[in-house]
Amino acid sequence: MRVRDEGERLGAAELGVALGERATLVQFSSAFCAPCRATRRILAEVADMVPGVAHVELDAEAHLDLVRALDILKTPTVLVLDTDGRVVRRATGQPRKADVIAALGEAV
Repeated sequence: MRVRDEGERLGAAELGVALGERATLVQFSSAFCAPCRATRRILAEVADMVPGVAHVELDAEAHLDLVRALDILKTPTVLVLDTDGRVVRRATGQPRKADVIAALGEAV
């Protein structure tokens, strides 16, 4: 997972839901993406394990303005947000659970 610009922030207005108390895992998916389904399971498990962490899945096609603004080029793409909605990590492809947990360490 790589770090993005400090200026990138997302909130309830962009995501359609409130941010997690401690961090938020944002997943951009598409309908026929097999790795997206596996990523959904991994992120949901991590969000259930770590108190205060929310998982939000967004359909990339339904959120094209946000996809373009964040330069999302493929699905799945996962963003890790801190409590202020700042993007602290970003990854494309199916992540490993250990990598997601490690990335959350920077957000909380």
